Amino acid sequence: MTEPKIFWEPNKENFKNIKMVDFAEQVKQHFGFDWHNNCENLWQWSINNRHNFWSLIWDTQDIIGIKGTEIIHTGQNMIEDRFFPEARLNFTENLLRNADDRDAIISLREDGKREKLSRKELQAHVLRMAGFLAFHGVGERDVVAAYMPNTAETVISMLAAASLGATFSSCSSDFGAQAAIDRLSQLNPKVLIASLDYYYAGKLYDRRANIVKICQSLTNMNFLIRVPYNIKDTNDPFPDIEQAQFSWSETQKFSGYADYAKFEFNHPLCILFSSGTTGLPKAIIHGAGGSLLQHMKEHALHLNIQAGDKVFYFTTCGWMMWNWLVSALAQEAAIILYEGNPTYPSESRLWQIAEDERISLMGLSAKYIDSLCNINFDAKDNFDLSNLRTICSTGSPLSEDGYSYIYEFVKSNVHLASISGGTDIISCFAIGSPVREVKGGVLQMRGLGMSVEVWTDEAKPVTSEEGELVCTKSFPSMPVCFGNDPDGEKYRSAYFEHFDGVWRHGDWATLTDDGGLIVHGRSDATLNPGGVRIGTSEIYRICNKFTEIKETIAVGLMVNNSQYIVMFLVLNENIASKLTDQLEEKLIAAIRDQASPRHVPSYLMAVSDLPKTRTGKISELVVRDILNGKSVENKNSFSNPEILKYFETITPYIRKSVEKKICKHQAKS
Repeated sequence: MTEPKIFWEPNKENFKNIKMVDFAEQVKQHFGFDWHNNCENLWQWSINNRHNFWSLIWDTQDIIGIKGTEIIHTGQNMIEDRFFPEARLNFTENLLRNADDRDAIISLREDGKREKLSRKELQAHVLRMAGFLAFHGVGERDVVAAYMPNTAETVISMLAAASLGATFSSCSSDFGAQAAIDRLSQLNPKVLIASLDYYYAGKLYDRRANIVKICQSLTNMNFLIRVPYNIKDTNDPFPDIEQAQFSWSETQKFSGYADYAKFEFNHPLCILFSSGTTGLPKAIIHGAGGSLLQHMKEHALHLNIQAGDKVFYFTTCGWMMWNWLVSALAQEAAIILYEGNPTYPSESRLWQIAEDERISLMGLSAKYIDSLCNINFDAKDNFDLSNLRTICSTGSPLSEDGYSYIYEFVKSNVHLASISGGTDIISCFAIGSPVREVKGGVLQMRGLGMSVEVWTDEAKPVTSEEGELVCTKSFPSMPVCFGNDPDGEKYRSAYFEHFDGVWRHGDWATLTDDGGLIVHGRSDATLNPGGVRIGTSEIYRICNKFTEIKETIAVGLMVNNSQYIVMFLVLNENIASKLTDQLEEKLIAAIRDQASPRHVPSYLMAVSDLPKTRTGKISELVVRDILNGKSVENKNSFSNPEILKYFETITPYIRKSVEKKICKHQAKS
């Protein structure tokens, strides 16, 4: 294995200002362990001494609440372990601590609108919303759902719900009505908060028809809160909705909720959704305490976020990175929200924001970084990035070329932290370290307290060898449970069946000799265009509505370190003899409207058949492997192995077609 290039090294003279160093000093003082300025040593201590580690995280992060004496109640397996079983806390109270005049939220939109809330103002908005929700019957474990863009109103809604012990779940406004219904209908929400519009790429999208469809599907929902977005929006209620309706302004005229009730550590905080690879997206319920501790640990120790910092992550409120961003309020930092296209009207947009808002930490997708790399976009010489200390990259593996680009064209002395985790854990398995060098293509370290290893299929831990990323011990931000899974079967099946009793994450990775991690991609069939995970089943459900289509698969084609969706259709010859331009346009429009623009394939092709196993299952993985130049090891496992040769034959043509389309798109941009 070739030794990767070192791009950045920390300034050891500045270690006194680094929270990981302060934490290590606390470890030495209380437990007599000296880490010798080596974060791999600190990681190993945190795994060997989990009770002491998580107890000290609570103390050093000044968690507001009742800690209790028991740190981890150990069960017979990972699922049965319980962290802080005696603890009581309020998530919102911890995020809104020290509510003063310092900035809390700076909300920016593509159309130029900018709004700012201080910590005191944010708290006032949250408590007024909480009072409104409580008056209208929202309480513990009720679900508050949102169909919203990335705005301050969404953050206020989430924190208000959490303050009452209600559970929050959000879908981004760019989701089609059916994609939102597929998620929210599983939750039986008591209230829906919905924005009437949203901007993207210079266009205003009206969401009223979608809101009506969603409300009509949520038959047990009590009321809707309408949130204006466009200055021309009216407060007129929807005539086709049976539920009670209120405007956002009505929620802010209410008396503020006066109390932060304390709830158990695993009290449900939010519901995130899986990508939906094998059916409807699974509802993943995360607890307040585990989410809070993990996020505060990552923000403080791994990324050194300080009070008064400006923290930005390009995300929608349908992605777990939105929840992660909001939690930076607990470090008394300001969060920067951006709603819109990151490259509209040009690639300069986010970098102008970084300069104007004096951003300290900037979170981007690897796909976005690679797109700038491809055009050698020069941020360093055109923008003042003097306040920028840290750049985070996630969503997909960042190539070594991406590392080179950041240090050559963005900032030579920035801490570049490629991070990896996911919706399943609402946090990271591998993340940055402010006290360790940055190597190209390598995630700096495993998260403290996260017993991450790489295993072969025979459950053998390996280093410097590719394998499955696993976590061998429990951690606080494991899901509380899945929705509609009373006996826990879906939960166990999702993570603990491949290796009995051990969390298998579905990432294909290599653990380096010094504890770094290289993530090669997903080990399952999940699509990942633009760094956003997409389940194929959402595309398939739309295709199944077309009588012209008999069978479909969607796979990811890697081109220049980015993934593009390629879709193959088997047509119903009784209805459609070929894939016409009209059918293709109709299908793409349906996918865009009913799922999202990110689900739209870059290339479609009609084929006579699809590879099937001997049990009759269509194999996405083998097609993906063929398209990406990997050989098929066991053709005998297929009932129609002759079709594999056909896909091998057409692969060069498909790759050239996608590359040509990419070039045309870049030329237009």
